[in-house]
Amino acid sequence: MRGADVLQEPLFTVQKLDDFVPADHPLRAIREMLNAALKEMDSLFAKMYAADGRDSIPPERLLLALTLQSLYSVRSERQLCEQLRYNMLFRWFVGILMDGTPWNHSSFTKNRDRLMIAFDVMRELFGRVMAQADAQGLLSKEHFSVDGTMIRAWASHKSFVPKKGLKPPRGGSRSNPEVDFKGTKRTRDTHASTSDPDALLYTKSNKAGAVPAYLGHVLMENRNGLAVDVRLTEANGTAEREAALEMLSGQAGNRRITVGADKAYDHTAFVDGCRELNVVPHVAQNTSGRKSRIDGRTTRHPGYSISQIIRKRIETLFGDSKQHGTLRQVKVRGLERVESVCLLNITTANLRRLARLIQWPATLVTG
Repeated sequence: MRGADVLQEPLFTVQKLDDFVPADHPLRAIREMLNAALKEMDSLFAKMYAADGRDSIPPERLLLALTLQSLYSVRSERQLCEQLRYNMLFRWFVGILMDGTPWNHSSFTKNRDRLMIAFDVMRELFGRVMAQADAQGLLSKEHFSVDGTMIRAWASHKSFVPKKGLKPPRGGSRSNPEVDFKGTKRTRDTHASTSDPDALLYTKSNKAGAVPAYLGHVLMENRNGLAVDVRLTEANGTAEREAALEMLSGQAGNRRITVGADKAYDHTAFVDGCRELNVVPHVAQNTSGRKSRIDGRTTRHPGYSISQIIRKRIETLFGDSKQHGTLRQVKVRGLERVESVCLLNITTANLRRLARLIQWPATLVTG
């Protein structure tokens, strides 16, 4: 018997938000970890706001919403707020009741500097989440991997103009001008972006064109492939090695540790810097027209081969953050703002992995 295509809403609906979320949904575990971390940050949030005045949007909800943006590949904050209007899963995760009204997308912009820069909230959130992983015994203290990735800046080639002298000739429309750079050599010393002065022209290959970019750096522990430190720097030829040594200095101590890395780290400054920190550099040998800084003293050990295999897992952190998150090309400008976006995306990648690693009690998955 054919059913009738009739839509007649009932007068009353007896359901709550939790009823719309499957009992085994991975977001339940992620929300539990985030709520625990945000609760520990309550004193920090209290410092961010005045004691009196009109109530603001809770910063916890803003951070939960930004996490969803990275988890579900929501391309903009405007679209994120649109999803919060009709997506029951998003409402449940953020904590907006069924009859509640989501905030305007401009709230993210107004609170960005307060959340991202002034109080370094993103780095604090990253640290709180990793403290939970450490308490579960999921982090290695001896074996690490390091790598960097190029992050495209929110700037175009047209925004790079000479710092001094005449600007290149323009044509086309006012909103989308054409800029003629033919016969002009652009370098970091002579040109800068008017859109994002912190972004520099950079390419990771001689076969690819240079684009306005930053460099993101991650230190990963090798036991479960979780990021334990994140840095963002300007895009230059030495930033990867310098950032790696800075991150390793926070992990090294009296015990000897190892770090796996690709051929870009086969450099005297990095190898010697590691050994000064009591770090064994399990770096891939670069023998293309040169002599490698890594010799048989390092490669003869079985751990070297293991590090070369495990270090490639760090690419999944970058892949998740670019494919599903917002790290392929950021939509904020300035080194500090881009670093906060990088931290949030790597935190989300960690949460996605931790949701599978931690054994959650049955009371959590049943609501």
